Amino acid sequence: METSLRPARRSHRPARVPPPPADPSGGADGNERLTAGAAALLFALLAVEGVTIVFLRPLFSVHVFVGMLLIPPVALKLGSTGWRFVRYYTGREEYVAKGPPLLPLRLLAPVVVLSTVSLFATGVALLVIGPGRGIVLGLHKASFAIWFVATAIHVLAHLRRLPRLASADWREGRARRAVGGSPARRWLLAGSIVAGTILAVATIQLAHPWVTWIATFHGHDH
Repeated sequence: METSLRPARRSHRPARVPPPPADPSGGADGNERLTAGAAALLFALLAVEGVTIVFLRPLFSVHVFVGMLLIPPVALKLGSTGWRFVRYYTGREEYVAKGPPLLPLRLLAPVVVLSTVSLFATGVALLVIGPGRGIVLGLHKASFAIWFVATAIHVLAHLRRLPRLASADWREGRARRAVGGSPARRWLLAGSIVAGTILAVATIQLAHPWVTWIATFHGHDH
């Protein structure tokens, strides 16, 4: 009886590598949704703030209230975009795969960030130091002018994709591709509004000296 000396056949199929575990935060997709959600929230609040600028004298208290309410959502938006910046330039694969923004938007980004920080910092400083026409008021106005132009360009560049991304966590059903972390993102957005409301209520009394000063100054104009 002959025995076969042929070696046993070996499979040349590559071993199946299990996919990496899903990022519970949603990774780059989750970050994109959080940024869009914060942007949509800011868009609505800034629309109200814009009306108060047009009618600043009768709506100054509202201007201050909404301005202080905006601070936590602005911080959330800056935090989410800053996180994407760090993850992209440290070589995180899924962030690199999405690619950077267009070059003009990358060049514009520092102007948007710096003018935003300057606008809110000088606004808070004006509330603390009280009425006057000093250098801080001039810096606040200059910051607003730069911020308005830079932010308008930024918003227009992202406006087409904003509704879909901002609403994704709120309309996502089982039939859609799940992105981890949607409850946390909803809580972050809601929490920024709650924190902003608490901050606005706690600081609204700082607007009273300005309301009196504006009424007096306006009366002298007539």
